[in-house]
Amino acid sequence: MHVLRGGIYMNQDCITMEHVGISFQKKMALDDVNIRVSEGEIFGFLGPSGAGKTTTIKLLSAQLRQDCGQISVMGMEPFEDVSRLYQNIGILSDNSGFYEKMSVEENLKIFSEIYRLPKTRIPEVLDQLHLTEDGKKKAEKLSRGMKQRLLFARAILHKPKLLFLDEPTANLDPSTSEDVHDIIKQLNRDGTTVFLTTHDMEEADELCSRVAFLNEGVIKEVGVPEELKIKYAKDRVKILYTDGTVKEIPKDKTAIAEELLSADKEVVTIHSVEPDLKTIFLDLTGRELA
Repeated sequence: MHVLRGGIYMNQDCITMEHVGISFQKKMALDDVNIRVSEGEIFGFLGPSGAGKTTTIKLLSAQLRQDCGQISVMGMEPFEDVSRLYQNIGILSDNSGFYEKMSVEENLKIFSEIYRLPKTRIPEVLDQLHLTEDGKKKAEKLSRGMKQRLLFARAILHKPKLLFLDEPTANLDPSTSEDVHDIIKQLNRDGTTVFLTTHDMEEADELCSRVAFLNEGVIKEVGVPEELKIKYAKDRVKILYTDGTVKEIPKDKTAIAEELLSADKEVVTIHSVEPDLKTIFLDLTGRELA
């Protein structure tokens, strides 16, 4: 089913948060949060450590209750039917773990039995995440990248419709991070909605169809990455000449014409100066993403 929003047909909402707030020891962790995530999206929830990203996932997955506001996940309030909720969601977080003395297959068998899945499901997910040859290997013997694949395997074993990923590439090397990105893209192509928290703006730019900027529990902006870059672009253009010279000038027809007429060299490119997501976040919040 599709709904019309802003003149554009989108999939039905998978997640809604309306005026959601929660505090701990009288300090607001989330303050008047409003977001909508459509089915089939990779939605990025971006912000530095302590911004409230993990708290949001805990609210959406019935690990915490909000103090105020309304939350809906796949058409129901998270605590309405926790068993049904967990049949339809998967979670991978920085405190996700596995049984290190058990093999990859044994780890997955435990969760397969919990979900009462057919025996064929474990070989399927091992093949999907390129772990078939490591099935008999003890988890403690896996490389860091293979361990992350095992956590993914466990999170998607029951074919969740919605996958929560809390900093999935934190502390991973670039090559392993790229492998994780490929897994996320494939899962999304297969129909899984992904709610991704990260402080890595390059990761968000590569993966996400839309993003929300969260700072100190408050959402500062929501939008499509490319549209946000245009919205917050400086009123300047860069001109690249054949000799490698780069000139940045005001985005003004007269200024551009004068520059081109006065230059005694050929132009390679002219393009607007657009910020990356990290720069936009810094401009909106005044703080770095560390």
